[in-house]
This record gives sequence, structure tokens and C-alpha cells, in this order.
Amino acid sequence: MSALCVAAFTRDGAALALRIARELGGEAWASARYAGNGVLPMEGTVSDWARQRFLPGNELVFVSACGIAVRAVAPLVKSKQSDPAVVCLDDQGQFVISLLSGHLGGANQLARRIAAVTGGMPVVTTATDVHGKTAVDEWAKEHDCAIENIGAVKRISSSVLDGERVGVAVTDQLAPAPWPVTLWLRPRVLVLGVGCKRGTTMDILKSSLDDFLAGAGVSPLSLCAVASIDLKKDEAGLIGLADSLGVPFVTYSAAELAATAGRFTPSERVKSVTGVDNVCERAAVRCSGGALVRSKTLYPGVTMALARKPYHE
Repeated sequence: MSALCVAAFTRDGAALALRIARELGGEAWASARYAGNGVLPMEGTVSDWARQRFLPGNELVFVSACGIAVRAVAPLVKSKQSDPAVVCLDDQGQFVISLLSGHLGGANQLARRIAAVTGGMPVVTTATDVHGKTAVDEWAKEHDCAIENIGAVKRISSSVLDGERVGVAVTDQLAPAPWPVTLWLRPRVLVLGVGCKRGTTMDILKSSLDDFLAGAGVSPLSLCAVASIDLKKDEAGLIGLADSLGVPFVTYSAAELAATAGRFTPSERVKSVTGVDNVCERAAVRCSGGALVRSKTLYPGVTMALARKPYHE
């Protein structure tokens, strides 16, 4: 779960950090001298504080000089796909600087939100924002799309800034690249429904999934959930599979699955064991709220089905 974490190092900074945290829904820390009254005491060094919270999806805010923030996070920076948002502002809230992960991490938007709280000026330096152009990586984040080939973002953004035509494919379907430079954005709209024997390993599930998705002709990056019956809620292989995909593992009772509308592949054997005639198809449709993309497919000890969320304008 993502978190907004605000650190400060002066008396005025601690008060401002607490205000930001309360307004935007986070927690504030300060050195022990300025902690208390809702501000948590910072344990260890600034670098220790940053390292513990430098996680994908988090938002780190330094009410400090830029140098403090830069030195704290510099050893932790890895990739624009995983680095959290980092924002820095002075302890009067006059200038709110988007420092790291402006688009995918959301630092640009965070800087604007904080500036609205402090009455200060958001400082955003990404070229597309400065020139009033759409940033493809920010668009992808706003529309819940995974970026398949992150290396193409720079090339596409440069072309946008130069006023050139660009090629961006937004689809869950696997297909040949339609343009010489194609940025593939994978909308997270597919739900994998799974049934399996007790004790099925993640390796078996993963090899089954690879074949299943290849047969469906879709990208694994478009998966948004793994769904099954609640009898499997503690199944280690399924939990591990969902974790490896970076998606939630969702389960439903037999009654909930039985109440799911649609035409499904029935099995008396499955019904005798689980209380419902089909697990994988019903779970996929129940979770997605949409329709089947690929119906029940059998593997040794495993069944899989795929459903797509409905399209909304």
C-alpha cells in the first residue's frame, strides 16, 4: 500500500510537514528536537529514513534544502518505473519542487497538490510539462496502463516536443509493431480466473499461465487481478503467482460464484468439491464485471480462464 511520508528538520518545517500530512493523508516525521504533537520522531539518519520508505508507489516529501533530499535518495535511485515520487520544499512552503519520478511516480502532481496546501509555487521541470505537451508516461499512469518498453518513452517524448508524429499502441493484444518506433501501453483490464489442485506449485501455475496467455494472444502486463474461490484463499502457489505479477489475489465464496450471471462450462466433479459448477470462468467474470476472453482451459491440475473489464468512455 502506498504512503505519503513527509520529513522535516526545522521547527517551522515540522509544523508545515504536519499540515501537509493531515491535508493530504500521510504521516510527518522530524528530528527528535522538533517531534511531538502528531509529528513522529525520526529514528536514525535522514538516509535511514529515506531507505525504509523508498518503495514503489510511495510519495516522499522533504521539507528541507534540496541538497538534503538529493543526498538522502541518490544511492536509492534505480528506475523511473519503480522509483517513488520525491518532492522537496522550503519550510515556508514557497517553492515546491518535483525532484524525482515526476510522471510515473506522480511527483509533478504531488508538487501541485502540496503547493495548493501551502499557497506556494509548484516547480516542475519536465520538458513536456514546460511546453504544455502530453507526457506519454504520465498519460499511461492516469489511465492505468503498464508501459511495456520503457526505453521508447524518451524517443516518443522527444518526437512530441519536436512536433513530430508518434506511434503509441494502447492494447492488451500481442501484435507486430505498427510503426518503426512503437510505444506499447498495456491497459490493466484482464482478470485471470484460476482453479487448481491443493498444493499446486507456483512454477506449475506460471508455466501454465505463460502458455495460456500466449494462446489468448494477450500481454501479461494487462492482467489486473488473479481470482479464484475462497477455498483457495491460502493457496501458496496462487498467492505467489499474483505477487509475481504484481496484482491482487481475489477470492469469492461458492455462493457468490454461483450467482454470477453468464454461460459457463459446467463440471459436476468441480461442483462436488467446491459447491459450484465452475471456478475459473465464474471467478474471472465476477472479478472483472465483464465478459470472457478465453474460456476454461485445462492444464495438469490447473484450470484457467480470462475475462476483460467492460470499456467505459
